[in-house]
Amino acid sequence: MTSTLTPVRKRSALTKGQLPKAAPYIVLAVALVLAAAILALIGFNPFGWAVVSAILFTAGLTGWSAAVEGSRRAKDRMVTCLVVGAFLIALLPLVSVIWTVLVKGLPGLMDPGFLSTSMNGVTGAFDNKAVEQGAPIVGGIYHAIIGTVLMTVLATLISVPVGLMTAIYLVEYGGDRPLARAITFFVDVMTGIPSIVAGLFAAAFFFAVVGPGTKTGAVAAVALSVLMIPVVVRSSEEMLRIVPNELREAAYALGVRKWRTILKVVLPTAISGIASGITLAIARVIGETAPILVAAGFATSINNNVFSGWMASLPTFIYTQILNPTSPSNPDPSNQRAWGAALVLIILVMLLNLVARLIARRFAPKAGR
Repeated sequence: MTSTLTPVRKRSALTKGQLPKAAPYIVLAVALVLAAAILALIGFNPFGWAVVSAILFTAGLTGWSAAVEGSRRAKDRMVTCLVVGAFLIALLPLVSVIWTVLVKGLPGLMDPGFLSTSMNGVTGAFDNKAVEQGAPIVGGIYHAIIGTVLMTVLATLISVPVGLMTAIYLVEYGGDRPLARAITFFVDVMTGIPSIVAGLFAAAFFFAVVGPGTKTGAVAAVALSVLMIPVVVRSSEEMLRIVPNELREAAYALGVRKWRTILKVVLPTAISGIASGITLAIARVIGETAPILVAAGFATSINNNVFSGWMASLPTFIYTQILNPTSPSNPDPSNQRAWGAALVLIILVMLLNLVARLIARRFAPKAGR
């Protein structure tokens, strides 16, 4: 008769002196309870509770680790806590903004006709009636959406060819030439230019070419292109520089001309990053307010012609609704419209960033074996 003895598992020397896997959760629970008890004595508030809990958690986990695992592992755990804490602090404003805009913007977004009507003919009497008698809030952002789309598309059509060709010159032809160095310097200067200066430049340019008082969507598109071009140049330049030189040399060895090599080899290889950079540049300028106010003014009616008349955009709509409510005595409907427009603007920016990621994934070079 044979009997099978179950071997007794001994703790390996490699696992000695380690905290249990549940240690962070235990320390977190204790820290939360202690922080709540401390703040109960001096006045409880959620923000203080989170801060005190984080301090107690870091101190407790580091001390326990030092007693069990040694100073080296304790330092590692402390730095991990600090890094995670810094990440949460950086994430807090973003979460707060999104939450605030959602809470305050959804009621405006749910108003009937908010996305399909303009502010043409809407006066303070309508807002007074909505507040005093509970009538529906009239007026929407359709004209602002149309203006935002048209001006952004025109700015993209101006910026992308100029920025892309500039990047091609800097990478493929410029080298260390004085012109290339001068272009790089001016692109760096344009990257940090204030947006209001771009609007003033576009207004002054059309003032000299067309005449005084010219405010149209095209003028605003030129102002936005001034802000977009350096972003497109920089992103495209970086993408072109990471294309391996072996691909260029292989094309030259086959007798392919340089311009054709750029068109057929270099650009298709870098198209993923270039498209992402262009999309992010669009997302960067779609929320600009100052240059559009200076260059396109503000309108309450629908204008489908970017070359004639004043034109509204989502940022200027938000600005004017907050600064100059339709009914100064009852500003709540205007605030609701502004928050609804802000939510739509954030959704547009998020969609553009999502498009950038999809484009990058779609056109990324396939990995070889």
